[in-house]
Amino acid sequence: MNTNNFLAVDTSSRYLTVLAVKGEKKVLRYLPDCALQHSVMLMDEIDKAFKEADLTPAECGFFSAVTGPGSFTGIRIGISTVKGFAVGTGKPTLAVTAFDLLAYNVRDNNFYTVIDAAHGHFYVCGFDGNKRITLQPCYKSKEEVENFNAPLYGFEELDLANYTKLNMRDLLLPAVLAKCGSFSEKMEALYIRKSQAEENRR
Repeated sequence: MNTNNFLAVDTSSRYLTVLAVKGEKKVLRYLPDCALQHSVMLMDEIDKAFKEADLTPAECGFFSAVTGPGSFTGIRIGISTVKGFAVGTGKPTLAVTAFDLLAYNVRDNNFYTVIDAAHGHFYVCGFDGNKRITLQPCYKSKEEVENFNAPLYGFEELDLANYTKLNMRDLLLPAVLAKCGSFSEKMEALYIRKSQAEENRR
């Protein structure tokens, strides 16, 4: 399998990231705020990335998508797009979580990755220095997160003690390269809690 050529997408939040890699050539297309219009903009950005990298779907060794947590709709769009490429070419998929994006760009020994879940709550996952999970993905209040008394990392502006914001446009490539090899025929969304629509039906 050629793991030097691949396409990776992240549609899990307000931003949109498309990464096309062909050997040493890396093309990153990053929109900091696409107003949640991923379904409208994703394929056009993929097409532009493929052309800039002089890469075709058939040349890709695998296809990767960020599986969440984040925007329920955005996550489904990214996963379904990547699955389409994988089925069409017979290549495997690589699932990367939003927590992976952060963890593989941090060098601390013990830390927590934090994603805003709205209404004063956060999605959290803990890691040690070897990127082994020390706290499974969970849903926590601000008070609970700050009581960890450990470094916190995210990609949003968050009002948390011990918090460091990382630059989202730099996170996808290191995470995909670090996880390269963890291929799976089954790519599923990481939902830590039910969507607002599901909650409202209760």
